[in-house]
Amino acid sequence: MKRSFYFALLVMLAVSCRRNVVTPMDRHVVRCAVIGGMTMTGLWQEISKMFEAQTGYRIEVVATGPRPILDAAMRAGKVDLLTMHSGDITTDLVADGYGVNMRPWTRNELCIVGPPDDPAHIRGMTNGAAALRKIAEAHARFVDFEGIGSRELVHTLWRLADTEPRGDWMLKDGTVSRWNILQFARTNDAYVVVGYIPAHLGKMYAEGMEILVKGDPVMRRPFIVMETNPKKFPTANHAGARALSDFLLSDKVQNFLLEFGTQTNGPGPIFFPVATTHE
Repeated sequence: MKRSFYFALLVMLAVSCRRNVVTPMDRHVVRCAVIGGMTMTGLWQEISKMFEAQTGYRIEVVATGPRPILDAAMRAGKVDLLTMHSGDITTDLVADGYGVNMRPWTRNELCIVGPPDDPAHIRGMTNGAAALRKIAEAHARFVDFEGIGSRELVHTLWRLADTEPRGDWMLKDGTVSRWNILQFARTNDAYVVVGYIPAHLGKMYAEGMEILVKGDPVMRRPFIVMETNPKKFPTANHAGARALSDFLLSDKVQNFLLEFGTQTNGPGPIFFPVATTHE
């Protein structure tokens, strides 16, 4: 009787211990947080196929969309790898100990969108600073879009144009949602700088508005890739994340970026490599 009691007690303790043990993640799966533009265009899906075929790993997209969603996913320990635009959010992830090995691996392009009558006559230009200088000289309306990437770039372009953007032709962003920025610009017969991907794919849409200026290397923003810090989250698949991170910087992927989307994008790629020269 006593022996049966102790045996039952040992079984209960063993089961209890197993419940409290943190089970390691599937080492064949790399959980990723991916910025929306990469999944929207299909780039990430194509790279995933290449990586899986070459390595035997399986990629699982845990979070995709705007940067705050990806930031929250990494801080919650839900991902092994993250890729998004560089900026304060990514820097803070590393500074706060959540991310490691942060590296730029590709760039996207911003463009100048404007009304079809093009009062500043900038259509077809490939120099963003020169285009903004013409807009200022014509006192054509321009929206100071509050999107993070757009605002940072526009400040750079005004500096390069050696122009102080002052006057009633400079309009404050009056939108509630950033996706309505082209509608706001159209209503005010104004120009605005936005990401090429959402403008080209219709994610930001306003009837009649046209992409007038693109192709300026200065108007590109870097995307970074980082891995989850294994000291913060020991069960993360650090080996898989490092393998995928290295793959993104490989010649195979960097050369692939030059070809992706050229059939639907017109001349030039949608995403630009960082390890392969392309102008």
